[in-house]
Amino acid sequence: MKFSGCVLLAGLTTLAADCMGHSPSTVHMPDATLSAPAEPALAETIYDGGVKDNWQNLGSATRELPKDQPAKVRFDNDGDWILAKPGLNGEFGGVAFRVKPPVGEGDFLEVRLDPPSGTPLRPVKISPDHRTDLGDGWTQVVIPMAELNPDRIPFERIVFHSFRTFGTDWVLIDKVALTRGGERPASSPSVAAGKLAPFRIACEVKATRISPLIYGIAGVDASQVPVDFGATAHRWGGNGSTRYNWERRVSNKASDWFFENHAADDYVQFLAKNLERHKASALTVPILGWVAKDATSYSFPVSVYGAQGKTDPWHPDAGDGTKRAPSGAKYAPGPATQTSIPAPPEWVKKWIVAIHAADTKAGTRSVAEYILDNEPMLWSTTHRDVRPDPLGYDELLDRTIQYGTAIRQADPDAVIAGPAEWGWTNYFFSAKDASGGFDRRSDRRAHGDVPLVEWYLRKLREYEQKTGVRVLDVLDMHFYPQENKVYGDETDPTTAALRLRSTRSLWDPTYVDESWIKEPIRLLPRMREWVEKNYPGRGISIGEWNFGGEKHITGALATAEALGRFAEFGVTSAFYWTVPPAGAPSTQGFLAYRNFDGKGGHFLDWYLPATTSEGASLFASRDEEGKHVVAIAINLSPDSALLAEVDLKACGSLASRQAYVYARGAAGFAANQPPVREAASTFDQPLPPWSITVLDIELAQPMGGGLER
Repeated sequence: MKFSGCVLLAGLTTLAADCMGHSPSTVHMPDATLSAPAEPALAETIYDGGVKDNWQNLGSATRELPKDQPAKVRFDNDGDWILAKPGLNGEFGGVAFRVKPPVGEGDFLEVRLDPPSGTPLRPVKISPDHRTDLGDGWTQVVIPMAELNPDRIPFERIVFHSFRTFGTDWVLIDKVALTRGGERPASSPSVAAGKLAPFRIACEVKATRISPLIYGIAGVDASQVPVDFGATAHRWGGNGSTRYNWERRVSNKASDWFFENHAADDYVQFLAKNLERHKASALTVPILGWVAKDATSYSFPVSVYGAQGKTDPWHPDAGDGTKRAPSGAKYAPGPATQTSIPAPPEWVKKWIVAIHAADTKAGTRSVAEYILDNEPMLWSTTHRDVRPDPLGYDELLDRTIQYGTAIRQADPDAVIAGPAEWGWTNYFFSAKDASGGFDRRSDRRAHGDVPLVEWYLRKLREYEQKTGVRVLDVLDMHFYPQENKVYGDETDPTTAALRLRSTRSLWDPTYVDESWIKEPIRLLPRMREWVEKNYPGRGISIGEWNFGGEKHITGALATAEALGRFAEFGVTSAFYWTVPPAGAPSTQGFLAYRNFDGKGGHFLDWYLPATTSEGASLFASRDEEGKHVVAIAINLSPDSALLAEVDLKACGSLASRQAYVYARGAAGFAANQPPVREAASTFDQPLPPWSITVLDIELAQPMGGGLER
């Protein structure tokens, strides 16, 4: 055996005399019982007892490169060692090297790749997933390109750096190379596939029905939605729907754009396009009482009110209704008739009668769900030009009953959802409470100090018991993460990690929301509990939701996580706001459930409970026959691969399986079935960092458990 710079090299038979100043007597051979790790397959050697093949030795770190020995590098003073090769090209699997740090230093080293120009790529900290012990203080390190460079950006420099304060001791580094095809030392399962993670699918439990309406979108013209996107439902909604005039096809943009009336989409075409594309329609119905009268009026003319804080750049007489700085005070609005006409319950009933008559004639149902307006507790701000007074408990209930009854009379089989509130504070308080101060909560206290949604459900139940008229079928609320920058385009590491954690507010009773809310939200179980306690039998809906990061892998993961939770908690309908940009990563979150193989492969119709370890999620489904299982595994870690040990013992024997993987840098899902352990009812599945893996499983015989119909 031979040591080159105290590095064990298999197959050589002599011992170097002096290593880093030590005599041969002080050089210790690794324990003979240690098996030599399999060598990674190399594509290009960079440093092996010296710099190789036109690679350059650069960087600010103090270093010595003795001939035919490991490099000696000091990482004090924030220095780095750079190996560079301008014009480097090729497809590589990762970076491999051997390192011997000073005794007792622990983890300190990170590696990154730098492109020829532009921003350096994200560094990867060396972790146990990357290391294999060689003995005598030496470690083999292999970092896959999926972590260093998931987007496969051309690079020409490899940078070694300490991610923490480091002393002046020498660090030995040798055998630096680029590997082929992502190969890792096969002798280390943790390096090859990641940390072991137990996954179990509970096929012995009765499966529950998954509503097809949870894969919905909202607030965009039906003609603009890609046919192959995979959405199953489409909500006509948003602020403009509150003032939509169905007879004249006009609306008002409210505070979103200078309180201007405008021509609006034709609801008939919206419903027809969705029927043509086999999408269910959810129609938001105005209950505020005013709708736009034309396509040209606006509420705060500069010619009437004077100079304003902002004006429409394309229509300078249309102001935002505020006084110029430094005041910023709001102008009192004029009469609502300046832009609008009354829209009482009878007017809405006329609309539903027209829709129902057209459906009857065509032999179809074009509206799956009627939603009672949009975020009514924000009317006094969003629509303050016609509704400046804050809404309270009593009026919300009264409008729900009046307009809900009108819908029920026009369409006895209608599914009616409400109150479509915007978020956390209005689950518990009214707009009157907000205007007077939540600490006083005068409106809530006047109603037994009962949270708004609970009181609303309770009173509607009492109304049905008294009159026999049901005006609410589905409890509908909106949800957006309130953590700083999450609902947006920011993708810095801190925000990206926070985005994924914020999804826990949908379900986790132990997760304290990290926004101004600062308490557990656990929205879905909370909604279910409110319904069961106050008005049993109602469905639950998330009328708007979005976790941001649409053009980033975390947008895809958060979308997939939310859809899985909707299935798990039996949500009736859910509508993503608005639609992910075509080809964006967040689209893949939908496709995981709707078309993972490009051939219509989808999450099935019955939900099966599943368990996994921290840092991952698992959602499982089955078909009615019980021979087909589709499961979606999400690795929420940006750095650590997982090796999922999938337990199907409760399901029966495997007939076949296929995996489809979407990870950072990929264009979409790719079929992937690596040669890993498989038995009759178990198998291992690698899960790359920050990835979605769809497991498409066929069973030899129908499973037990049954269906909860």
